Amino acid sequence: MLQIGKTVVSKVVFDHAFCCDLSRCEGACCVEGDAGAPLSSDEVNILSDIQVDIKPYLRHEGITALESQGHFVVDEEGEYTTPLIDNKECAYVVFDSGIAKCGIEKAFEAGAIDWPKPLSCHLYPIRVTKYENFHALNVHHWKVCEPACSLGQELKLPVFRFLRNALIRAYGKSWMLEAELVYSKLLNQKS
Repeated sequence: MLQIGKTVVSKVVFDHAFCCDLSRCEGACCVEGDAGAPLSSDEVNILSDIQVDIKPYLRHEGITALESQGHFVVDEEGEYTTPLIDNKECAYVVFDSGIAKCGIEKAFEAGAIDWPKPLSCHLYPIRVTKYENFHALNVHHWKVCEPACSLGQELKLPVFRFLRNALIRAYGKSWMLEAELVYSKLLNQKS
């Protein structure tokens, strides 16, 4: 584990290659699993505020799920998550030529809202565990992301660089600059 600012980062974030390959995985991370995307309490409030603005970008099934379950749910562990449609895909998922994409992100790209999507989605495959004085960043390994790992290896793109914008959103530009320094040191140690 490596310390960057107020985070403790798994070395895997620097060693592991990753680049989403939607043409091969078809957005399976938004469809598979046993719960929706993790949400912070701030994000629950944001979702409440943007429901009207994102509705035109959602599917009928998603709107129905949101109307019946609410714009978030509390999972078995007492954490906020996005609701699911029939215990499958996230209620905010839309399909574009068979590929699962985020309706929230579509609304953002269209300029309807100024919030891109839940941070846990933006940071994936990094999962963050929050402690009182620091955040721990680890890479979540999931079979559905094997195409992303293969493409990342082809491109020689480490997880932290693939997630550059999301990490800057979460921790700031100075965090990213420090991460680049850490990465350079790790590369020098290998040679």
